[in-house]
Amino acid sequence: MESLELVVVIGTAILAMGWLARRTGISEPLLLLAAGGLLGLAPAFDSVSLEPEVVLLLFLPALLYWEALTSSVREIRSNLRSIALQSTGLVIATAATVALAAHALGYTWPIAFVLGAVLAPTDAAAVAAVATAMPRRILTMLRTESLLNDGTALVLLAVTVEVATDDQAFSWGRTAFDFAGSYAGGILVGASVAVVLLAVRRHLRDALLHSVLSVATPFIAFLPAELLHVSGVLAVVTCGLVTTRMGPRVISSQARIQAVAFWQVTSHLLNGALFVLVGLQLPAACRALSSVSLMQAAAAAVLISVVVFGTRAVWFYTMPYVIRLLDRRPGQRARRISAIQRLPLAWAGMRGAISLAAALTVPAVTADGRIVQQRDAVVFITAVVIVVSLTVMGPTLPAVVRRARYPKDEDPARELALAHRHLGASALAALPGLAAQHHVDEDTASRIAQHISERAGLSADEAVGNRQSLGLDLLDVKRQALADLRDQGQIDDMVLRRVQEYLDVEELRLSRTTSSHDHTAEV
Repeated sequence: MESLELVVVIGTAILAMGWLARRTGISEPLLLLAAGGLLGLAPAFDSVSLEPEVVLLLFLPALLYWEALTSSVREIRSNLRSIALQSTGLVIATAATVALAAHALGYTWPIAFVLGAVLAPTDAAAVAAVATAMPRRILTMLRTESLLNDGTALVLLAVTVEVATDDQAFSWGRTAFDFAGSYAGGILVGASVAVVLLAVRRHLRDALLHSVLSVATPFIAFLPAELLHVSGVLAVVTCGLVTTRMGPRVISSQARIQAVAFWQVTSHLLNGALFVLVGLQLPAACRALSSVSLMQAAAAAVLISVVVFGTRAVWFYTMPYVIRLLDRRPGQRARRISAIQRLPLAWAGMRGAISLAAALTVPAVTADGRIVQQRDAVVFITAVVIVVSLTVMGPTLPAVVRRARYPKDEDPARELALAHRHLGASALAALPGLAAQHHVDEDTASRIAQHISERAGLSADEAVGNRQSLGLDLLDVKRQALADLRDQGQIDDMVLRRVQEYLDVEELRLSRTTSSHDHTAEV
């Protein structure tokens, strides 16, 4: 019953805080965090704990998969160097600076590096919730960084926890080998799973089964990666990106409509639940403090917060200049952004439930039965850094974005217009042959051609009978032309999804009209 009560309370909090955020303009993650904190003070919920396995094995794969599905593969490829540096180099730099600061405050080196690994990654849910109104390139860099840096941080955490609990000596060679093996293995597993599941999808005719497979996909990718001790994060992200690239040619419109609707609702619920659960842990983290006083831990947490966000700021205001010295190609010069335009990248370093779950995975005792000293402080400091990031960085990020004064990103609108024209031209070119195939008279075909031209390729037909079949075939032509345009790099994956949504809705309308017409004829 307690579990059911918790589910109801969290669901109510998500609904209420979502409504309040829309009425007041206050950051929704911040309201959810506050709601969780208030719930954590209630006696009925003071014993509720955030199970790290639930976050890392249930929430994380699902959220990463949806973020990957809605990412831009072309933009990721164009900014791969920056993304790779942020998701690896910045993670290691943050872990190192946090460890130095924690050790200076009196924490042992092993536990200091554990704290650094825990706080190193940004959180995909937290970043996605506030990182809006940015140009497509900047937004893609932030989202992809938050997708990939979890994998780096979790590998680093595993190494540091072994050192802290098993008295093993740290080895740069072993750590580098673990990183390389985890990354390569995760990418290989994710790509393999995606290819196999897409082959399965080709033989599925039931849209409901397609949706079931879509729900299961992130866990199917995550499980073998974990069993092979490689990065489950990279496996899920790679699987999502491969599905994004190949899915439009395989997945039916009805299945896609169902899956998108499911994932939009589910991701919102999971994100909201994570923020509430983090808030629930705040009172418990305070009560669990025993190795240091509350004031000492709070002061350490504030200092560590400054180190975490300071490291990120230093990174974004030094690394670009290093790259400029090494790469002076004209193409790279054209992609440079000003110092003020880098500020949102430096500011959007929110931490979230992944860091707290990682802190909670640190064992309470060592391999030989000794208590892990200062573990309680690690959990408390992590919780405070999360709160600081969500209360300070999150609400102020929109103002920082406005201050950056990014030039208007006209590429999406231009590519959308290009897609409309190209689809219309492809449909018009195929119309005569398809009209003859479906025995549609010349006058009707002419009206259809005019309709396609007027709508710039977003609709196909407007009547019944053979003309519905013609309309469905024209939609297939458009869908193929759309995928070709994306594969040629002339439009982005985000533009493809936007146009694809129109085509899917139109196909659903035509299919229903055809079914209704057939039923009427039978009657």
